[in-house]
Amino acid sequence: MLYAIISEDVENSLAKRAVARPKHLQRLQVLQDAGRLVLAGPHPAVDTENPGDAGFTGSLVVAEFPGLEEARQWADSDPYIEAGVYARVTVKPFKKVFPQ
Repeated sequence: MLYAIISEDVENSLAKRAVARPKHLQRLQVLQDAGRLVLAGPHPAVDTENPGDAGFTGSLVVAEFPGLEEARQWADSDPYIEAGVYARVTVKPFKKVFPQ
């Protein structure tokens, strides 16, 4: 089943993100290589794809996991959590309708 992992950043998270980003992306690449990643990316803090020093307010990952507990475990082990980037993370079941 698919799960949405919705993360909200702490204030001024940009420097912390930069340090943990390579490990964060590596984990996403593993999901992609396994054919389990639907989409992933950050939420810019301002209305542009490249927010510069404004940074980001959080992230969204939609991926396939065997169950909710496995999705939560995966989310809980994100390098951004260890680096103090995320203030909170929500994991929810997700039903993809479009695109088909």
